[in-house]
Amino acid sequence: MNPVSQANVEYFFRLIYECLRGACYGGVKSAELSAFLAHLWLWIIVIGYIVSAVGLFVIVYATIRLFDLRKREEEYYSALIQVPDAESGEHPRWQHIKELAEGATASGWREAIIEADILLDELLARQGYTGAGVGEKLKSADQLNFATLQDAWEAHKVRNQIAHEGSAFELSESIVRRTIGRYEAVFHEFKVI
Repeated sequence: MNPVSQANVEYFFRLIYECLRGACYGGVKSAELSAFLAHLWLWIIVIGYIVSAVGLFVIVYATIRLFDLRKREEEYYSALIQVPDAESGEHPRWQHIKELAEGATASGWREAIIEADILLDELLARQGYTGAGVGEKLKSADQLNFATLQDAWEAHKVRNQIAHEGSAFELSESIVRRTIGRYEAVFHEFKVI
């Protein structure tokens, strides 16, 4: 073996030990060193407890705030579908969607389709369909109990194209009328509008 390639770790530990025992820089008495290390260790323990207590307080506070936020979110988002207005006989959100769809701007058309899809999602949740989104809820639907299921799928596909392609998706007035008509058929079937 090449003696240069090996390091003698014991030698370095021995140097440190002897330095602490007083062999270097005039030396330190072992009783003074022990007292200093004990005092240092006490401060490390105290600081550790303080940091742990502060960390525990932050975790408890953050958890309480998180539960409070979730409760407020649930209250805010729990309103599913409003009852139609007794005077006009039409659902106020659907009226807003129709106004957007009848407008002349592509941004209004996009908003109308996205709002209609949100209303569809709420309707499906109210009907008991489960899933993370409209697509999953429609997959769990049965054609026998949902006569306008194909209309819902076609309308949702247009919404997905809007959501994924953004302004690159070319919306025409005929596509908007057809898509809103499909949403309307679904909402009529379930007597939302």
